[in-house]
Amino acid sequence: MLWVALHFPLLSLESFSATLLAADASAASAEPAIALVDEHRISAANAAAQAQGVKPGLKRATALALAPRLTLGQADPARDAEAMLPLAHAALAFTPQVSLQPACEPGAAADTVLLEVQASLRYFGGIDRLLQRLLRAIAPLGHTVRIATAATAQGAAVLARVVPPPRCLNLASTRQALAAAPVWLLGPGREHWEALQGMGLRQVGDLLGLPRAGLARRFGETLLAEIDAAFGRRPDPREAIVPPRLFESRLELFARADSTEQVLHGASILLARLVAWLAAQHAFVRRFRLLMHHETRWQGDRTPQATSLEIALAEPSRDSDHLLVLLRERLAQVQLPAPTLEIALQAEDIVKRAAPNSELFPTRQSENEGLTRLIERLQARLGADRVQRLAGVEDHRPERASRGQRADASGRPARASPRGGGGARVTDTRVATASSSAATVSRASHPVWLNPVAEPLAERRSRPLLDGRPLSLLSGPERIEAGWWDAELAERDYFIAEAADGALVWIYRARLPLSAAAESGWFLHGRFG
Repeated sequence: MLWVALHFPLLSLESFSATLLAADASAASAEPAIALVDEHRISAANAAAQAQGVKPGLKRATALALAPRLTLGQADPARDAEAMLPLAHAALAFTPQVSLQPACEPGAAADTVLLEVQASLRYFGGIDRLLQRLLRAIAPLGHTVRIATAATAQGAAVLARVVPPPRCLNLASTRQALAAAPVWLLGPGREHWEALQGMGLRQVGDLLGLPRAGLARRFGETLLAEIDAAFGRRPDPREAIVPPRLFESRLELFARADSTEQVLHGASILLARLVAWLAAQHAFVRRFRLLMHHETRWQGDRTPQATSLEIALAEPSRDSDHLLVLLRERLAQVQLPAPTLEIALQAEDIVKRAAPNSELFPTRQSENEGLTRLIERLQARLGADRVQRLAGVEDHRPERASRGQRADASGRPARASPRGGGGARVTDTRVATASSSAATVSRASHPVWLNPVAEPLAERRSRPLLDGRPLSLLSGPERIEAGWWDAELAERDYFIAEAADGALVWIYRARLPLSAAAESGWFLHGRFG
C-alpha cells in the first residue's frame, strides 16, 4: 500500500484569514499582521505578525503591545473543520480511500488528509503525476500544504509534519525516515516531550532500542501503539469519509460586508468548496443558491434576515470560473437591504456523468458549450425574460414564420442556419413550412435575419438596385402564396441576389398580374451572413 498525507500547518490561520479578506476585499494588498487567540493566549500567528515579535504562547495583551495594529481572531475548531472538509472532498476525486487524521491537540480540528493511492497510480500515470494533479485540485481552496508519502497511514501522517516532508515509496524507506523523525511528532511524544528530552530521547529511533514494557509503563500503551502503526507492525484501519448528499457550506465574515463585491469575494471561497464537493462525486451542478444573512439594526427592524440568490445553468458545470462569472453578473443587480454578516452556499440539483473529453479539433458539442455559456451570462446580466430565441411558426409568410421565445435555461443549444445568420444560432429558421421537404429547402435558401419591414428597391430597366448598383439574380423565383385566411394575402416571388460587393441578399417582387395590388416593384427582405 502507498499512502499520501496532505498536512495543512496553517489551516486555522488561513480559514480565519479567508473571512477577514472576504469582509475587506478592498483593503491594501500588503499582508496584515494576523493572529489567533485561544484562552487569552496566542495560538497561531502569520509571518507578518511574527516579524513584529508575536509568537504562539504570548498573552493577548503582550501581543497587542508588540503589534498595536494586530488583527486578532478567535480560534474556532468548527470553522477549521468547515475548511478541512473541502480538502478531503478534493482528494476523493483521486481515490475512494480518504480519511482524516485526528489532531494531536485535544479539541483541535483535524489538519491532515490521508489518501491510499496504490490502486490509482496506473490510472494517473505514476505517483509524480498524481501528486501534481492533486496539488492543482486543492490549490483553489487556498491553503498551504505539505505532502509526504509512506507505506503506512500513520507513517505518512507523521512524516508530513517533518520539514521538508520525505517521499517514501516502500516500507523500508518509511521506517528509515520515521527513525530520524522528532519524537514530539507523535501524539504521546508531544505530551511527554519534556521528560523524553530530559532522557535524551529526541528521535523516534531512540525509542526503538528501549524495553517496550518500560516505555508502556512510563509513557502509556498509546505511544507504542502509534509507533507500531507507523512502522507497519500492527493493523491500522481507517474509516473512509463519504461526501454528503447535499452541499451546504457557510462562511461567517469577520466584519460586515456593505457591498456586493465584498460578498462576491467570500462567495468565491464557497464556490471553490462546491467544485471540490462536485469533483468528489464526479458530478456537475445545475442549480445553486447563495444566501446572504443580514445584520439586524434594531429590535423590530423589518429588514429580511437573509437574501437568497438562485443561479440556474443551461448546461451542468463545475467550472469555478464560469460559476463565478454568473454569480458576479447576478450580484451586480442586487441591492443589499442591510450589511451581510454571513454567507452560505447550497446545492442539491446535480447530475452525475463522465467528464468531457479533451478535443484536438472543435466539435459541435464544444461549439454548443460556448453558446450555452454565453446565453447563461446574458440571462444573468439582463434577466431570463430578456434573452430570447427564434421559434418556428407554421406560416409560409417569412415575416410571420417565427416569433421570439424565452431562451429556457434548461433547453438544448440552438442550431445554426447553414447559409444565413453569420455566427448567430437559433432554434429554428425564420421560415417554418408545412412539409419536411419544404423545410429543408427553406433552411438552405432563406436568411435567418429579416428586415422588420421590407425595404423598397430602386429599379433600372426593371433590374433591382442596391445602393445605386445593380443586383445579380442567382436563383429563383421561389413563389410564396399565403395569408388568404386572415386577409393579409402575400403573393411574392423571392430571389437570391448578389450585390456588387459580393454580399448575398434576399429580395422579392409581387406576382404579376398584381392580384393584391398593395405592393409593386422590388423589395429587400433579408440578408445572408
